Parts: sequence; structure tokens; C-alpha cells
Amino acid sequence: MNDRSTDQIQPSNGPRLFCLLIVAFLASLTASCAHQPWDINRYIEALERPERDQYQQPEKVIEALSINPGMMVIDIGAGSGYFTRRLAKAVGDTGQVIAIDIEQKMLNYNRRELEKLGLDKRVRFILAGSESPSFSGNNAGIVFLCDVYHHLEDHVVYLANIKPALTQNGRVVIIDYYTDERSGTLGFSKRHLVPREQVIKDMEQAGYTLSKEHTFLSRQYFMEFIPKKQSDALLEDKDRDLIARPDPYSLLKG
Repeated sequence: MNDRSTDQIQPSNGPRLFCLLIVAFLASLTASCAHQPWDINRYIEALERPERDQYQQPEKVIEALSINPGMMVIDIGAGSGYFTRRLAKAVGDTGQVIAIDIEQKMLNYNRRELEKLGLDKRVRFILAGSESPSFSGNNAGIVFLCDVYHHLEDHVVYLANIKPALTQNGRVVIIDYYTDERSGTLGFSKRHLVPREQVIKDMEQAGYTLSKEHTFLSRQYFMEFIPKKQSDALLEDKDRDLIARPDPYSLLKG
């Protein structure tokens, strides 16, 4: 499969969704991938090894995300498609997954595996390049990053630039390895990893609030974030509910 099988992001005059996002992704990921194996085939084998399922629990992760049919999910750093395939199943025939990676060979493998499952039509493949990309904005229900966060450098700026991608109720999902013994033996130095607490601080600086945390993964933290305006609106709704809710003791008065 040649490079033409994957969409290159092209500049346009339309609403710009990922212009800064993809360029930042390319720069950050390329600059910090020194610890990744040079042999892409071996790296794909590592990502796809059957024993990964034991700690990654991919089906449980997808279930926890409560993905609705018809949703758009953006898989940042999609790699071999380990999660792309599962996300494509979850979004259904009317949904879409945008799989983004900086390695053409990864995307080619991803596409081939999806074709075997008959799911390739649900996925758009994006090779992150140096040109300014663009999409229609506010379409993504989820921006998904699994084992990608520790590759990024300018976390706060990068994460802030993701916001235009999200729908009104959109979420940013971050899964990455713990920095301590919980993550076990990895194929790279743990000094590259980012502590869970730092991720939360970065996200707060970028304008997000931790909305949900799942704790069933033994080696990785698994967190969902929403933009602060969205979280403020949720709080306001709760306040209104409290105001509208009658005093439970009012019937006993008088």
C-alpha cells in the first residue's frame, strides 16, 4: 500500500480545527521519540502483542467511554490501530474515527487490519505533516490519547489547541503509564513518563477539568477531561437543581 492510501492534511480557507494541533503533534512527537524503537516492524509487533490485552483491557476501556453510535472520535498517535479498530466498532456505521500518526507505515498497517474487519470505511487516516491542516470545528465527541502524552513536549499549549475539536459535550481522554513500579517493565526509560498529578495540572492550565477517572487499569492512569466552560455549566445546572428542589422538611412545617 503506497502513501496515497492515506489522506495528507491540506490547508484550506474553511474553519481551522487542527492547524496548531497537528503541527504541534508532529513537532512534539518527533522531538521526543528518541526512546522509541527504530525498527517500525518490531514496534508494531510490540503494540499488537496478544499479552497486551491482559493489562490494557481494551474492551473494558471502550465500554467505560460510553461511545454513542454516530460519534466522531479522534485517535491521536493511533500507531498500529490497537484502539482504532475498537473505536471504529463502537462508533457504528454512522460514526467516524480519525486516526492520526506521524508514521506512514503505522497507518498502512492500521488500514490493512481495519480492511480485514470491514471497518476501514469508518476511519479517516491522517499522516501528520508539516503543512497547516484544517477540519470543520467542534465535531469530536472524544479526543483519545493512549500512551501518547509522555511523547509530547509543550503539553499545555498542545492541549489548549485541542479544544476547538470538541463538541459541546466533548472529552479529552488520556491513558498513560504510571511513573512508579505499577507500570512494570517498559521498553524505554521511565524518565520519559509524566506523573498523573502533573497531567492534571497541565490540563487545568490548558483550561480543562478532570471529570472522571477510571481505576481498573493496573499499569496506567485513565482520565477524562472536559473544558472548564463545560464543567462550569454542569455546576450551574446542579445549582439550579438544588434551587428548584423543594425543601424536604417543608411538608413538616406549619
